[in-house]
Amino acid sequence: MKPLQRLGRSPFVQRNAGLLLARYLRLVQRTNVFVTEPADIYGTLEPLQPFIGAMWHGQHFMAPYLRRPQDRAASLVSKSRDGELNAVALHHLGIRAIRGSGARGRDQRLKGGAQALRDMLKAIDGGENMFLTADVPKIARRCGEGIVTLGRMSGRPIVPVAVATSRRLTFASWDRASLGLPFGRGAIVAGTPVTVGREAGPDEVEAARRAIERELDRVNAQACALVGLSDPGLSLIAARDAAHPA
Repeated sequence: MKPLQRLGRSPFVQRNAGLLLARYLRLVQRTNVFVTEPADIYGTLEPLQPFIGAMWHGQHFMAPYLRRPQDRAASLVSKSRDGELNAVALHHLGIRAIRGSGARGRDQRLKGGAQALRDMLKAIDGGENMFLTADVPKIARRCGEGIVTLGRMSGRPIVPVAVATSRRLTFASWDRASLGLPFGRGAIVAGTPVTVGREAGPDEVEAARRAIERELDRVNAQACALVGLSDPGLSLIAARDAAHPA
């Protein structure tokens, strides 16, 4: 590993970078005028608590904007060294990080997936809203079964959510991640909850997976439309649908 890479992954640098990221995200939140859909979004979500907030991976920077100060929340964060920065930022934003992630084609123990599932179930059982990305690892805009499993085992509703700002940076990454900029307009959209029965079979799990996928596409498109922009992930959706036709 190169010296600059080692420096960038040192605990000291990541702690301070995470703090700076949290402060920047607060600046974006305070300097954008947000609208919500539905208009009484918190009145809609409060009866559902604790719920599972689903988002596409490119939205993960701005998802904390949905949380009110009084809401208890946790979020799944990768156990990678790069994930440490996100975990620090979330801590400063009042969201508890649960470390772990799924592993596509690899032993789940390598990424802490089994322990993370137990920790997420414990968090939900303790009254925390649980936020996580729904994508299959490294396959953007393709909902995996992991979030469906969490919904089935917890018995809690899965709520697709999206956040968009009129001024943003969109990265040329695998997930077309977006980072809001200050002094613009913002939109926070919550979609139709998806509930998975505890005894759901393979067909019901697949139906729920597709419902979450469709609703995440819809709320992202709606959030972007509310601020006068198009969804930066449209090309990813087209590629996904071509590879996995309904």
